[in-house]
Amino acid sequence: MKIGIIFYSLSGNTRQVAEKIEKNLSAAGHTVSLEEIRISGDTPAQAGKFKLEHVPSVEEFEALILGSPVQAFSLNPVMKAYLDTMPSLKGKKVALFVTKHLPMLWLGGTGAIGIMKKACEKKEARVVGTEIVVWSGKHRSRSIKNCEDSVSRLFSPSN
Repeated sequence: MKIGIIFYSLSGNTRQVAEKIEKNLSAAGHTVSLEEIRISGDTPAQAGKFKLEHVPSVEEFEALILGSPVQAFSLNPVMKAYLDTMPSLKGKKVALFVTKHLPMLWLGGTGAIGIMKKACEKKEARVVGTEIVVWSGKHRSRSIKNCEDSVSRLFSPSN
């Protein structure tokens, strides 16, 4: 399967998770492309104060994995802007993940995932799974590994 992992990473955390997922999926025989959304303007990005410089295309992929950091208890505005630019995702299998610092999932994580899921479903995607990676605390490695394994399983031949 040809899978695009499209992500925005402010501090490198989201990139690290995307790279781990890419490694797993490539090892499983998929053709995987890592595509980073890039901006110009101030960081951390604030709505209306940045410009999307690199907007990855989705047309060539059979499936997508979208990753973003949580910012200010919500979805990062760069990913919000990217989702607004995407064409139809009709028939595409899509998985979503976010990275966040605070340990309680409801402090931005679940809301960010909800925004991403709604945007993808509005574009007629088939959202098959979501994950939230908590970057702080003693369980960070386990949180990353759970995301990596869970998202990779979504694209096994039996799914």
